[in-house]
Amino acid sequence: MSQKTQTHQIRSSLVLLLTAFIWGIAFVAQRVGMEYIGPFLFAGLRFWLGALTLGIVLLFRTWFSAGPAAPIAPTPFSPMPIRKLIRAGVFCGFFLFAGGALQQVGLVYTSASKAGFLTALYIVLVPVLGIIIKHKTNWNTWVGVALAVAGLYFLSITENLTIQLGDVIVIVGAFFWAGHILTVDYFVGAISQREVLKLCIAQFVFAGTVAMLLAPLLDGFFVAQVFDFAALSAALIPIFYAGVLSTGVAFTLQAIGQQGLPPAAAAIIMSLEAVFSVLGGVVLIHEVLSPRELVGCLLMFVAVILAQLPLNRKAES
Repeated sequence: MSQKTQTHQIRSSLVLLLTAFIWGIAFVAQRVGMEYIGPFLFAGLRFWLGALTLGIVLLFRTWFSAGPAAPIAPTPFSPMPIRKLIRAGVFCGFFLFAGGALQQVGLVYTSASKAGFLTALYIVLVPVLGIIIKHKTNWNTWVGVALAVAGLYFLSITENLTIQLGDVIVIVGAFFWAGHILTVDYFVGAISQREVLKLCIAQFVFAGTVAMLLAPLLDGFFVAQVFDFAALSAALIPIFYAGVLSTGVAFTLQAIGQQGLPPAAAAIIMSLEAVFSVLGGVVLIHEVLSPRELVGCLLMFVAVILAQLPLNRKAES
């Protein structure tokens, strides 16, 4: 490996580590936000802010690359037709909305620490659900699934064999996050990074719009007033963090960081968001995990790492 390549991989790893940190702390912001406003209003504002942030990023990319002195490099990718972009935005946006909304509702009833690890279950579920669309699955994935189930037992099932409602909701949301990964993978196979940003904006707009439409109908089950401007004002910092940093900035950093690393290595680094969610919950809002829950977190973390290791790769000669 050349020095230049190694330096690029280190830089990409640090970018993805920052991404994982932003996502992990976002669970704290989302949990705090639930003390003031309803989950659907929070999700809607988050996704709309994410779309606005990525729109600004796309505008700057277009502006800086459109100058007369900018070189025009050939690209193997063709622009995504507008009809396909809308269709992709709707399909991806549906899974994004479902995963995000269920996660947000779950955080009303469970801690940011647990939600981070339960959401990370999607990394194990992606290759398992991929079997449906004939993706190959290695033995290490099934071992990861077994460890994840054991981790879920220790993390969510009490000694009296009961489970919190919030944990169930977040686990169901993990299935939709896995579906979102597979759906995005289907649509981004042959498009440029600029088109990926357009797709992200489209899915954020769709998910945010659906969440905002449902807010007046469903948020009344969680808060006294759906549109309480005093409560909304108190939740501005969590909304800003989740929308601008976690949704807009972090997705951009993810696209940049993944360019310099193999997918498995990138996924392992990004899975550290679960660890950062625990650290954030403990340090920022003083959450406490029992020894049993810590064992569950450890098993979940090992499962996530093991499921992403390319154990079937042939030894390099």
